[in-house]
Amino acid sequence: MWETIQQIFPYAMAYMTPLLIVALGALYCERSGVVNIGLEGFMIVGSFAGAFTIVKLQGSFPAGSSTHLWIGLLVAAIIGAIFSLLHAFASINLSANQVISGTAINMIAGSLTIFLARNITGSGNIGIQMGFVPKDIPVLSKIPVLGPLLFTKTYPTTWLVLGIIAISAFVLYKTSFGMRLRACGEHPQAAQAAGVSVFKMRYIGVMISGALSSLGGAIIIVTYSGEFNGSVAGLGFLALAALIFGQWKPLGILGATMFFGFAITIANVSQAIPSLENIPSVALKVFPYIVTLIALIIFSKSSQAPKASGEPFDAGKR
Repeated sequence: MWETIQQIFPYAMAYMTPLLIVALGALYCERSGVVNIGLEGFMIVGSFAGAFTIVKLQGSFPAGSSTHLWIGLLVAAIIGAIFSLLHAFASINLSANQVISGTAINMIAGSLTIFLARNITGSGNIGIQMGFVPKDIPVLSKIPVLGPLLFTKTYPTTWLVLGIIAISAFVLYKTSFGMRLRACGEHPQAAQAAGVSVFKMRYIGVMISGALSSLGGAIIIVTYSGEFNGSVAGLGFLALAALIFGQWKPLGILGATMFFGFAITIANVSQAIPSLENIPSVALKVFPYIVTLIALIIFSKSSQAPKASGEPFDAGKR
C-alpha cells in the first residue's frame, strides 16, 4: 500500500499544480467581486501562448537549458493578463452578466487558438520537444516518509506555484492591497466611501486571475502534456469547484486541489495500481468529476463566497 502511495503521489502533485494556480487566480477575481467562469478559456490561451513561444525559442538556447520554458510561462501569463481585459471591460465597465461574459471567453479562446494553431502548424496542435524533467531534490528526498512523497520526481513549477500561493496568502490577509481587494468583494460601496477605487481593484483582480489561469494552462504543456490541442479537459471548471470547496481561502484551495489532484491521478494512472485494474476504465475517467459533484453538494450550503461577488458595482447603491 505504501509503495502504491509513493508511486502515485508525484503524479498527484503534478496534476494538482495547474489546478492550484488556476483556482488561486479565480480567488483573486472573486475576492474583488467579479465571477470568473472563463478559467477554462484563459487556460487554453495560456497553453497556446506558452507552446507557441517555446517552439519559437527551442533552438535559441544551449541543449539542456530550460530558459525557453520559463520564458514561455512568462509570456503565457502576460498574454493571459491582456486577454482578461475583455472579461474585465464587459463585467466592470459595461456591467454585463459575468457568467455570460466568462462563457463567451471560453468560446472565444477555444475557437481563436485552434484557428491560429491551424494556420501555424496546419494541424491545430503545437507540440514542444521537451518540457521540464521531474527530479529528486538533493538531501530532502532522503528524509524518511516525507522525502519520497514531497521531494522525489518533482517539477520546478510545483515549487513555483507553492511559493506563489504562500505569497498570496500573505498579500491577501496581511497587506493593505489585500484588504482593499477583499473589501471590494464584500462591500464595494463602503470601500468606495473609504477612498478605494473599486473599478481599479476589480481590474487588478481580473488581470491577476487571467495571468495565473493562463500560467496554469502553460504549466500543463511543460509538465505532463507536452502539446497544445485546444483543450484542457475541463480543468478550469475543476479549479472553480476547488475554489468553492476551499471556501475562497488560499489554504483551503491548497487542500481542495490536492484532493482533486489525487482523483485525477487515480483516473489516469489506474493501470499502475493493482487494486484498480478490475474497475472499468470509463468509471475511473469520470471519477474526478463525480467526486467534484459530491464535494459541491456537501459544501455548497456552508460556502462563504464574497458577498458582492457577481454584482456589478453601483456607486449610488447603499
